[in-house]
Amino acid sequence: MRKVKLGNTDLEVTPVGFGVMTINKFQLDLPLQEGAELVKYAMQRGINFFDTAQYYETYDYIREALKMYYAEDPGAPAPVICSKCLDESYDEMKYAVRQALDEMGLEQIDIFLLHEVRAGTDFEDRAGAWKYLQEAKNEGLVRYIGISTHNVAAAEKMAEIEECDIVFPLINYAGLGIRNGEEAGTPEQMAAAIKKLADKGKGIFAMKAFGGGNLTGSYIKALDYVFGLEGVECAMLGIGKKEEVDTMIAYAEGTLSPDYEPDVSEKKIYINQGDCEGCGSCKERCPNGAIFWNDDGLADVNHDICLTCGYCAPVCPVRAIILY
Repeated sequence: MRKVKLGNTDLEVTPVGFGVMTINKFQLDLPLQEGAELVKYAMQRGINFFDTAQYYETYDYIREALKMYYAEDPGAPAPVICSKCLDESYDEMKYAVRQALDEMGLEQIDIFLLHEVRAGTDFEDRAGAWKYLQEAKNEGLVRYIGISTHNVAAAEKMAEIEECDIVFPLINYAGLGIRNGEEAGTPEQMAAAIKKLADKGKGIFAMKAFGGGNLTGSYIKALDYVFGLEGVECAMLGIGKKEEVDTMIAYAEGTLSPDYEPDVSEKKIYINQGDCEGCGSCKERCPNGAIFWNDDGLADVNHDICLTCGYCAPVCPVRAIILY
């Protein structure tokens, strides 16, 4: 598969990447061997870009996949791996980087990001973590650093941060999950921020092209929109099946039928408990009363009465509502 260069870095990645969160315990909860086999399958099919994070708890899947991948072909090219951490302090980030290296069996990780940087003073509040990332890069533990964000203002800010190499922004044609400061953001605003970042030479790969699965039924429309944006070099897609690997490769290689429509009839609405903040927006919006408070005080779904209408997804401020 062809490769694209991420901004001014020397990283060359496939235009579609494998988002590993989908297989974790919060979503598909795949057994270790099954999940690792899926990751290995993507590697062998030519996908070379994989995204994970400390809180996804998926390092063991990647470690086992790499073991099998190299056991079958010791000379196989190394994949590009990105991880992220939500913490603020120097020591917490130092631990997170070491944990990622140790648990994936790596001596160096290609990309490490401040995870989900929000607007306001969030970047400044995480100055200690950012300081350690710069040191880790200087020491060779990490090759490139940056942020992931759902927020237009946070993305725009990174255009002025010289040390930031990579930005991983949320963008989709429906604007699901996009924020701007403390308010809802628009696709147009995030697209403008992405262009600004690209003009500064930042490497950019996009998240949530399918809006957490809610736009999967418009597969080609969703990907065409993201890849049509100036500055987007790669889209990171959540993957849970081998068929999904095959489909995204076919799209990237231009062999997917223009009439392709995935079967989403068996998919259900879920609320990612690791992301939900219990704000109640989805509960208020649900037309059938299918969303309730669980014992942890977070939103959950009664699938017996859920209409799978998707009305809840656009009002979630943290894109915790997913369809799979």
